Amino acid sequence: MRGTDETSGSLFSYVDLEERIPAQHPLRKIRQVVNDALASLDSEFEALYTDFGRPSIPPERLIRASLLQILFSVRSERQLMEQMDYNLMFRWFVGLGIDDPIWVPTVFTKNRDRLLTTEMSRKVMAAILAHREVAPLLSDEHFSVDGTLVKAWASMKSFQPKAETSPPDDKGPGDPPTPDTAPSSSPTETDQMPHNTKPHRNAEVDFKGEKRSNASHVSTTDPDARLYKKSPGTGATLCFMGHALMENRSGLIVQGDLTKADGYAERKTALDMIHRHSPGSTRRLTLGADKGYDAAEFVADLRQACVTPHIAQKSRYSAIDGRTTRHEGYCISIKHRKRIEEAFGWAKTVGGMVQTMYRGVEHVRSRFILTMAANNLARLPRLLAA
Repeated sequence: MRGTDETSGSLFSYVDLEERIPAQHPLRKIRQVVNDALASLDSEFEALYTDFGRPSIPPERLIRASLLQILFSVRSERQLMEQMDYNLMFRWFVGLGIDDPIWVPTVFTKNRDRLLTTEMSRKVMAAILAHREVAPLLSDEHFSVDGTLVKAWASMKSFQPKAETSPPDDKGPGDPPTPDTAPSSSPTETDQMPHNTKPHRNAEVDFKGEKRSNASHVSTTDPDARLYKKSPGTGATLCFMGHALMENRSGLIVQGDLTKADGYAERKTALDMIHRHSPGSTRRLTLGADKGYDAAEFVADLRQACVTPHIAQKSRYSAIDGRTTRHEGYCISIKHRKRIEEAFGWAKTVGGMVQTMYRGVEHVRSRFILTMAANNLARLPRLLAA
């Protein structure tokens, strides 16, 4: 018998959001870990807010919503609010009831920028890793480090000479000329202009033969972005450099950072992350890395910090000798260090870090660290099930 296509028109619904989510859905375990981690940060949140004034967006809900945006590749806050308006699973994860109003996107953005600083993003990652079910998955002796480029939200046309900084009221590249400098044209010439001509079109710029460097040029869109290329044969772009420290047992990221792009940032930040993760450690650690970290000064700093450098050897003038390569653990670290590329690949394809939509190294850094924490969360359901 054919069913009838009729709208029920029910005014009330008595189904709880908890019942709408499948029992085996991966978000259930992720939500449990996130809720426990945020509960441990309650005192940190309490210190950030005053006892008077208009209530803000609850920090727990704001962080859950930001994690959702990364996990489901939602490209903007406006689209995130739209999804939360009709997506019951999003409402359930964030902690909103089915009748609760959704926040204005600009209000959500301002509250997020105040809360999710670099320090808070690190605390959220640390709280997730300290969870009673997650901590046993981590290794406290064997680590790997690597860096990746994060394209800045700035075009190459914004990379202008420092001495020729335009005043605020000047036109940008591609804008129509001002009346003082515009060439005079007769009405006949204007009338003969094709109808499909776009006077406000962003003009094309040819950079061939022009020498540009970070010493003489700066981006007017994002002054923190740097012109850099990581490997020969590739074009230089305006970018930042993201860094990650991974433990080798389960491949989870235990530290994240982001700096301005330069040739020394990877080695300097690697030392900072290993000291931040294991401050004053007296037990012998191992650190795997690629050939870019094979520098005599960096290797000496690691040995002084009681860290065995399991770094891939350069073909010539390598600082790694037989004292390290003769051990079986060296080969194991060289094999496991490549897994860190999976986290970078996830962050760029799913987490939206192939090109950041934020400006300023502080904003991009806090987002990069939160993306690394989201990468850990995405892997937890399978790891805990195993």
